[in-house]
Amino acid sequence: MFGLADCNSFFVSCERVFAPFLRDKPVIVLSNNDGCVVSRSKEAVALGIRMGQPVFQIRDLVKANGVYVFSSNYVLYGDMSHRVMETLRENVPSIEVYSIDEAFLDLRGIKLSELDLFGKDLAYKVKRNTGIPISVGISHTKTLAKIASKIAKKDSKLHGACFLRDEKDIRNVLKTFPVSEIWGIGREYSKMLLKNNIMTAYDFLLASPQWVKEKMSIVGLRTWRELHSEPCISFEESIKNKKQICVSRSFSKELSDIEELSQAVATFATRAAANLRRQNSVCYSIHVFILTNQFKEGTYPYYRNSIVTQEFPTDSTIKIVKGSIEALVKIYRKEYSYKKAGVVLMDISKKDNTPSDIFYNDEIQKHNSLMKTLDDINSRFGDNTLVTATQGVNKLITFSNYLSKKYTTSWDDIIEVKI
Repeated sequence: MFGLADCNSFFVSCERVFAPFLRDKPVIVLSNNDGCVVSRSKEAVALGIRMGQPVFQIRDLVKANGVYVFSSNYVLYGDMSHRVMETLRENVPSIEVYSIDEAFLDLRGIKLSELDLFGKDLAYKVKRNTGIPISVGISHTKTLAKIASKIAKKDSKLHGACFLRDEKDIRNVLKTFPVSEIWGIGREYSKMLLKNNIMTAYDFLLASPQWVKEKMSIVGLRTWRELHSEPCISFEESIKNKKQICVSRSFSKELSDIEELSQAVATFATRAAANLRRQNSVCYSIHVFILTNQFKEGTYPYYRNSIVTQEFPTDSTIKIVKGSIEALVKIYRKEYSYKKAGVVLMDISKKDNTPSDIFYNDEIQKHNSLMKTLDDINSRFGDNTLVTATQGVNKLITFSNYLSKKYTTSWDDIIEVKI
């Protein structure tokens, strides 16, 4: 059996832990630069606030209904996520962290007759230890466990856990479960399935395996088999190294100057390169994209991207920043003002398994030594202690007008209790 523990409205729940008066109140958390809604309480959902909705579109709604607004406090959320995951690890043989607020659970060794009570007890322990409410789904496969966790989240009578075991119960749930919400079925496949009158997970279950494989390849067939209670996605305690590394951000103000834009892109490239080295990998290709504000009235949206391929695979910040700026220059147009940019490292391979080039071996060794020194200093004295010249000395200005305190990681922000 597989389990899936999913934190309920995680960012909102983190804010509520340290501000109990927010319970039962409409609360939203915004993305970088306070741009869009990335987390909502159920009370905010009831008001019609959509996930990903730009905040400027709902200002009147927020004001009229007393909605509490927070900027994303990633330091707090990351620490709270660690606390949740540690509680999970203490109660199951092992976990597979899927995202900041989700983890698959290895439930081997636990009796089937005890799993329902176990799930409810686990939800209780996490809430007791961390203050974060979670929904636990348990079933024969990862895909079914994801569905079970959604059922647990919607039905308060289940006390935080849903155990889908009997085939009859599974089919009854699938008959009302939208096909678009099945884990592993993306937007384009959802559109295709709906056009073929496949509206629910049960409809998808009834499709022939031949048709599924033809329309959705082996990946879709795997999902179909998982819905038939056949495990096809294995449990992995360790997280796989990323095949692509992306660092992007919306700007607090639109940038039109090439030097300012270069500084931003160089900063993203630097962070991506550091992440690449953390997983002991190198990359061949660097993808850079820029785009204007799509919500700005009276302007024509502009989106361009460019890919630069290195002569040899690298993890050097210097090489990756240089390649990123080359890509930026190809797509930059001075007549536009840009709201967002990003750097994506692609064609990633393990550094130890990548053949070296004898003609560049001396240069590679120099960069390896330099990058080790760079990482050691930034690790000891803080990020961006040493930076490339292209990054400049001024940090990118970001908006966080509704930022809460770092309650669990800063002595200055620790909660004071008066007795």
